[in-house]
Amino acid sequence: MASRPAEGSEAPWTPSTVLVTGGAGFMGSHACVELLDHGYEVIVVDDYSNSTPQVFARMERIAGRFVGAVYELDIRDRHALSAVFDRHSVDAVVHFAAHKAGGRSTRMPVEYYDTNVGGTTALLGAMHEHGVHRLVYPSSCAVYGDAGHGPLEETTPARPTSPYAASKWICEQILADVCRRRPEYSVLCLRYSTPAGAHPSGLLGQDPRATPGHLLPYLAQVADGLRERLEVFGDDYPTHDGTAVRDYLHVMDAVEAHRVALDHLGDRSGMRVYNLGVGEGSSVLDVAAAFSRECGRPIPHEVGPRRPGDVAELVVDPTAVKRAWGWRPTRDLAGLCRDAWRFQRLNPHGYADSSWRPDAKE
Repeated sequence: MASRPAEGSEAPWTPSTVLVTGGAGFMGSHACVELLDHGYEVIVVDDYSNSTPQVFARMERIAGRFVGAVYELDIRDRHALSAVFDRHSVDAVVHFAAHKAGGRSTRMPVEYYDTNVGGTTALLGAMHEHGVHRLVYPSSCAVYGDAGHGPLEETTPARPTSPYAASKWICEQILADVCRRRPEYSVLCLRYSTPAGAHPSGLLGQDPRATPGHLLPYLAQVADGLRERLEVFGDDYPTHDGTAVRDYLHVMDAVEAHRVALDHLGDRSGMRVYNLGVGEGSSVLDVAAAFSRECGRPIPHEVGPRRPGDVAELVVDPTAVKRAWGWRPTRDLAGLCRDAWRFQRLNPHGYADSSWRPDAKE
């Protein structure tokens, strides 16, 4: 059960059992390790559509203990979700389960809305049935869309340009409306641009099943000789070198912020929105150059057309979360690239690589 203060005590409410949806994925697996390291009991649900159960042995190696339970299920299956809540006394939920590639969403809009929006409403239904009203919702600064240059504040109007971004914005509106109508709910919505990197152990990282849809794993595969060159989607944006600019946040900083958010769910009811980021942007070519420096190898590239739904720049202003919680990222782009490269070198074929061993050399 949750750690609750005795009557008359001023001690804050903090959860002890956390359900992590999508807990086998990139963000979810790192978040599980962060929570296990800080003494939480962790329950995971995942359908392995873009992940693998092989990750749990690695999580156990890092944390020194296993997650409390793992369930293979589709987040949209309310009956299966309800059964998980029946078995466990869940205090709070961190909801990572979603489709996440903006470019891919333009080709699969129905699937994105079905999973991202339908999965969120199914989760809310199961939570409500079981009296669970505290949620950390990982959103995206993609909801800001083509908002222009400069760090974007939480008050920047939403202008999503892809079905992925629109699905996140729809979910935010649903959660805000639920909180307005149900005062027992407390929701923390975290908007961030591009989480990347890997666990410093090299045991956890991004393991795409097909052609990587994100920059860092693509760079790692080029550096490792698995791909000939990086494809740059457009070099005619109004940025300093013509390539798209994003706010790259180390995955370990990102999941630390989610863990801190859990500690603040009990502060008050309602929905609160915070940006997560370093507050500075790096272009595609900036990141490629940084990765090249860390791996000591050239990164050849070729320029292709822009991807539908992409915008020139997405950089967030993280001032509000620092002011509210005292949290800020501590890792830089060089460290992010270094950790991503370590994961690639230790796991050239991802989690399925039979050559992996804990004493493998970089």
